[in-house]
Amino acid sequence: MKIATIRIAVSALFLAIVTGCASVHPDAQGGTKDAQPIDPAFDRRFKAQRIVTKGTHLGWVAARSVFENPINRPFSHASSLASYAVQSSGGLLRRVAMATIQMPALDDDIPKLSYAEPMDLDVFEKILDKTTGTQRDRGHIKFLVDGEEYFGRLAEVIDSAKESIDIRTYIFDNDDYAITVADQLRRRSKDVRVRVMMDGLGNMMALHADSDTMPADHRVPLSIYSYLKRDSKVKVRNNTNPWATGDHTKTSIIDNRTAFVGGMNIGREYRYDWHDLMMEVTGPVVDKLQFESDKAWARAGILGDLSNLFAFLKGKNKHAQESGYPIRVLQTRNFDSDIHRAQIAAIQNAQSYILIENPYFSDDRTIYELAKARRRGVEIRVIIPTAGNHGAMNASNKVTINTLLKNGIRVYGFPGMSHVKAAIFDGWASVGSANLDKLSLKVNKELNLATSDPKTVQALMDRVFIPDLMMSREITEPVPVTAGSGLAEIIVDELL
Repeated sequence: MKIATIRIAVSALFLAIVTGCASVHPDAQGGTKDAQPIDPAFDRRFKAQRIVTKGTHLGWVAARSVFENPINRPFSHASSLASYAVQSSGGLLRRVAMATIQMPALDDDIPKLSYAEPMDLDVFEKILDKTTGTQRDRGHIKFLVDGEEYFGRLAEVIDSAKESIDIRTYIFDNDDYAITVADQLRRRSKDVRVRVMMDGLGNMMALHADSDTMPADHRVPLSIYSYLKRDSKVKVRNNTNPWATGDHTKTSIIDNRTAFVGGMNIGREYRYDWHDLMMEVTGPVVDKLQFESDKAWARAGILGDLSNLFAFLKGKNKHAQESGYPIRVLQTRNFDSDIHRAQIAAIQNAQSYILIENPYFSDDRTIYELAKARRRGVEIRVIIPTAGNHGAMNASNKVTINTLLKNGIRVYGFPGMSHVKAAIFDGWASVGSANLDKLSLKVNKELNLATSDPKTVQALMDRVFIPDLMMSREITEPVPVTAGSGLAEIIVDELL
């Protein structure tokens, strides 16, 4: 334990020294406010500092995972390893069975569409009660499409906060737009409680990968953690990553009464570059979301699992007014994925149509069930971005596209990068942070909201699926797949 403590202390000291170097130039701390030339010598030093910081950050994340987690999060640490092992071994066996037996056994004749009546949603919701072990809360959902709409609304609600601001995100970037959000949170922390929780591994990768559209003269803070805390009362915690698992959830909750849930992290890509989706949520379901956020915050603290236990025993507070329609909170946790089981059940029960939009689509079980549903005459349309941001997933998506086409499923290429994670199955919708890959459905922590409220589902159809289908190009012929794409698909199945 002494060695572990020493290593953690050394890593922390090294990180503090490196991030402290940002003080040598005012632009490196807060970002360049106005266009101005950058001194070449400083520019070289700053780039070198970023490289060193990246290595230090990686060492710090690894040190926390290897040395800190077993001490103050022993249950989470062991549970993550066991879950990862079970999910990986079981998933491998299932994938082999599907690839060699189940998929080849499907009838090659693709039937015409059945145009059948949609499934009975009341019956299906009861199926989900048993399948997922979850119960529905009540509330209201408003869809916020793309960064301008979401971040504009988020800024309004943060400005009007009276009590608290709780942000739980996978990535809080250090680009020019993220700094704008950080500055607002720092100002508001003088008046209300502000807590920011980010994933250690996810944030590490994002902090050192800049958007192509970021102003060339913006010099990022080397540590967004330090920047948020500097001259403010913002409380910041980095989630640890036991066995390289992460918290991919994105929720922002204001005054325990208004929540934002979906796929957007905090950064320039989400504000300006990508197509994406969030939900503004009110009503009693926000109490459930706050409860999950409070437990995650407690677990990320120094007392780890013990604090998480106290937060769990404390239970869910009631702040929101009793109003709204049924909304179900679905999650991915160790040994358990409500999201995966619910969406597989939705595919199996759908009779009329399925619409899916997702940037990372590699889950073999989902693909297999979609192929079976198409053979029942269900109309299925899938939207995948043509310009993804992840090389291995882009290659894997090509294999997925060809498999879908072979099984009579219509596929559309969205122009540019769509980060939307949404689906509608015969009038039941699921939207949130989860991709259709191993990490989201088996490994990382994720959170989706689901509902069969007709007006809400129609709003998702009108605001997202109809416009996105109209602007996308239908892919009617198999796309070229190289040996590298096939290898990437295997790697993604096993690791991502």
